[in-house]
Amino acid sequence: MSNSDKKTSASQTNQAWGGRFNEPVDAFVARFTASVDFDQRLAQQDIQGSLAHANMLSQAGVLSEDELQLITTGLEEIAAEIEQGSFAWSVALEDVHMNIEAALTERIGIVGKKLHTGRSRNDQVATDIRLWLRDQIDELKPLFATLQSGLIELATAEADSIMPGFTHLQTAQPVTFGHHLLAWNEMLERDYGRLMDCRARLNQSPLGAAALAGTTYPIDRELTASQLGFDKPTENSLDSVSDRDFAIEFCAFASLLMTHLSRMSEELILWASAQFQFIDLPDRFCTGSSIMPQKKNPDVPELVRGKTGRVNGHLIALLTLMKSQPLAYNKDNQEDKEPLFDAVDTVSDCLRAFGDMVPAIKANRAAMAEAALRGFSTATDLADYLVGKGIAFRDSHEIVGKSVAYGIAENKDLSEMSLEELQQFSDQISDDVFEVLTLEGSVAARNHIGGTAPDQVRAAAERALQHVKSRN
Repeated sequence: MSNSDKKTSASQTNQAWGGRFNEPVDAFVARFTASVDFDQRLAQQDIQGSLAHANMLSQAGVLSEDELQLITTGLEEIAAEIEQGSFAWSVALEDVHMNIEAALTERIGIVGKKLHTGRSRNDQVATDIRLWLRDQIDELKPLFATLQSGLIELATAEADSIMPGFTHLQTAQPVTFGHHLLAWNEMLERDYGRLMDCRARLNQSPLGAAALAGTTYPIDRELTASQLGFDKPTENSLDSVSDRDFAIEFCAFASLLMTHLSRMSEELILWASAQFQFIDLPDRFCTGSSIMPQKKNPDVPELVRGKTGRVNGHLIALLTLMKSQPLAYNKDNQEDKEPLFDAVDTVSDCLRAFGDMVPAIKANRAAMAEAALRGFSTATDLADYLVGKGIAFRDSHEIVGKSVAYGIAENKDLSEMSLEELQQFSDQISDDVFEVLTLEGSVAARNHIGGTAPDQVRAAAERALQHVKSRN
C-alpha cells in the first residue's frame, strides 16, 4: 500500500472522533484496533438500543417527531439489510456502532448524527452486550429442557436396570442405571439455576451512563430500561460502562456446565468401550477408523470433553482481562467479545448434541447386571444384615472382609456361596441372608428419597420432569 493509500484509508477512521488529531491513524493500527469483524454480531441489539434511545430523546424534546420517524425508518431499513446479509461492513469504521451510525447518516443526513446525543459508545456497547447475552441465554433454555427431558425419560425407562456403582472406578455397590442418569440431571439442574442467576444479574440497563459520568441532557433512563426489557437502570455510571461481571459469570456457568458434560462424556466413552459394553451409542454420533474397520469411535462425547478446555480458557481470559483495569472503560474491553461469543456458541452446540444423543442411548442391561455381580458389590448389604443381627458395624465389616477374601480365593461372589460357607464367618447368618445378597434386593433396600430403589427412581424422575416442564 502506498503512503497516499495508507493516509486515505486511515483518514476514514477519524469520522467520529478525529477533530483532536493532526494526522490520520496508521492503516495497520486501524485494522489492529477495529472490532467490526466480530462485533457485528451485536448489530440487531445495537439497533434495538438505538431505537429505544431515539424514542427517549424524542420524549425528552431533544428530537422532533419528524426526526424520530426518520431515524426509526432508517434503522429499520438497516436492520433488514443486515438480516438479509446485504449490508456492507467497513473495517475503516472500526466497529458495529460506527458502521450503523455512518450508514444511517448517509441515508437520512444530519439527523442521523443527532442519534448519539446523550450517549457514548461506552454505554452503547455495554448495553448491546447485555441485550445480546440475554437473548442467547433465552435461546439456551429450550436446549436445557430438551436434554433434561430426554435424560429423565431415559432414566424412567431404565429405573429397574441394575449396574455397578463405582468409587475410585472400583465396583462399590449396585445402583440402577436410571438412578445414575438422574445424578446427571442434578448436575444440569444446578447449571440451569446458575444460568438463570446470571440472566437476572445482567438484566440492568447501562444506557445513559454515557462515557463514564452520565450526561447533561434530560434523559429518562427508566424509560429506555423499560423499553429494552431491563428490570431497571444501573445505579452507577462508572461501573455501568466498565462492568463485565456478567460476561465472566456466564463463562463461569459455561465452565461448570462443560465440566459436567465432560464427566458425562467420560462415562459414555467408558461404557461404550469393549471393556464395559454397558451402552451402545447410535451410529450417527460416532465415526469409524480409516485403517481399523472394526472401530466405532464415540466422537461426539470425545469432542465435548475436549471443548471443555476451550471454554475454561475463555473464563480465564476474561478474568485476566479485567483483573488490572482501572475505572472506567478501557480499550482492553474490546477483547471481551470473542471469548464470550465462542463460549456461547460452544455451549449451545454441546447442549444440542447431547440433547439429540442422550435419549437415543441403548442400555445393555445384561452386561450391566453381569458387571454388578463382579467385585462383591453386595458386601455392604451383608455388613448391614449382620448389624441387624446385633453385631457392631466394625465387627460386621471385619466379618464381611474375611468372607470377601474367601470369595476371591474360591472365585465366588457372596451370592454364590452356600449358607454353610457363609456361616463359617458368623453363626448369626441364616437363610434370609440371600434376600439381601441379590442385586435386586440390594437396590430395593435403598428405598428412601435420593436412594437407588426403582420405585424411588421413578418417583424422582417424575418430580424432575414436572419441574423441567414448569419452567416453560
